[in-house]
Amino acid sequence: MTSNPDSHPIPSAGSDPSSRIQDLLVFGEFGDVNPSITDSSTFTFLSPDTMGEVFTHEIEGCFLYSRHWNPTNKVLSQALSALEGSQSAQVTASGMAAISSTILQLCHAGDEVVSNRTIYGGTYAFFKNFLPRLGITVRFVDMLDPAEVVGAMTDRTRAVYCESMSNPLLEIVDIPKLAEIAHARGAKLVVDNTFSPLILSPLRLGADVVVHSMTKFINGTSDCVAGCICADDAFIHELTDIGSGACMLLGPVLDSFRSASIHKNLHSLHVRMQKHSENALYLARRIEDLGLKVYYPGLPSHPQYELLTRLANPGFGLGGMLAIDVGDLATANRLMERMQEAKIGYLAVSLGYFKTLFSSPSSSTSSEIPHEEQDRMGLKGGLVRMSVGLDHDIARTFERLRTCLEELRISAAV
Repeated sequence: MTSNPDSHPIPSAGSDPSSRIQDLLVFGEFGDVNPSITDSSTFTFLSPDTMGEVFTHEIEGCFLYSRHWNPTNKVLSQALSALEGSQSAQVTASGMAAISSTILQLCHAGDEVVSNRTIYGGTYAFFKNFLPRLGITVRFVDMLDPAEVVGAMTDRTRAVYCESMSNPLLEIVDIPKLAEIAHARGAKLVVDNTFSPLILSPLRLGADVVVHSMTKFINGTSDCVAGCICADDAFIHELTDIGSGACMLLGPVLDSFRSASIHKNLHSLHVRMQKHSENALYLARRIEDLGLKVYYPGLPSHPQYELLTRLANPGFGLGGMLAIDVGDLATANRLMERMQEAKIGYLAVSLGYFKTLFSSPSSSTSSEIPHEEQDRMGLKGGLVRMSVGLDHDIARTFERLRTCLEELRISAAV
């Protein structure tokens, strides 16, 4: 089910998100074009009075301890604010740290979260198995149906949670409509935008908080684990409050060297997302022509294609992720082994790498979700999720994939 595309006009996009990043000029300590890396856990003060002030409120240009802030992480946070169009941002040591810190800052014992049913397995496990231990209830619904979201809301709902492109079925939620529903009950809309940086700008569409696993597309080189939270100044100050902030007290600190590396990679994100999207669309079209079931929101056959094209920022394509249904888990496993042998890419979890990565979500990245819930989601054992790489000759990649399908006799008959 999709909502009426005319019922929620999209606010003006303002400046292009990649242009906002491009316009950031941050000099290093000696005028170097790459910002200096702060290799220090603690910072000196000229006055005890100033140190005491920093313990009570943030002072621009003053740093206390790297679990709170340091110059390198501050620079990356400013770039991420430009990416998402937020007032502020906070970097974390993983995507799950970003998600858990956000929810634990918003919710206390007795509070509730309404979450989309189709989400990353780690997030599902945190919501289903961990939060109840803290007295926080999560209600899972199909967010393609706004009526289900409305029906799940109560006076105790503090957050509505979804993914802009769901993992792994690549469903597209109507962010403006969800924002309207959440705000009508005084709740915050939290959106995981890991699959679609630059493509979608959830804050522009009405969301209150955006989280990312920067491990994926934002970093793009599969060499670190990191996350971020983008929101208004007030919420980021809450997260970093010395006495009560989740990011301060839980300690999900991102290492300065990794932070500097991600900052460098961020400046090529627009080029990478364009190529990821271009290659994924090519493969999706060719696989669909073979008669196989393809999940890719950039295809007109996708149920939310019109919604995505209305919400998306122009110029970055419609995503670098796709999934194909080959019938059953055994067939999916044989296909992935053969794809790796054919040098299409790697049999590996995660995404956003410059090489194609593929896995079977039902037994890997969504394995934390019980099979009966997977069935309700529509997640089948034969689903193969592909993070399409930056291949220069994507036509050659498709020919290799077609050969693999033919060898295993996988056809539209599955």
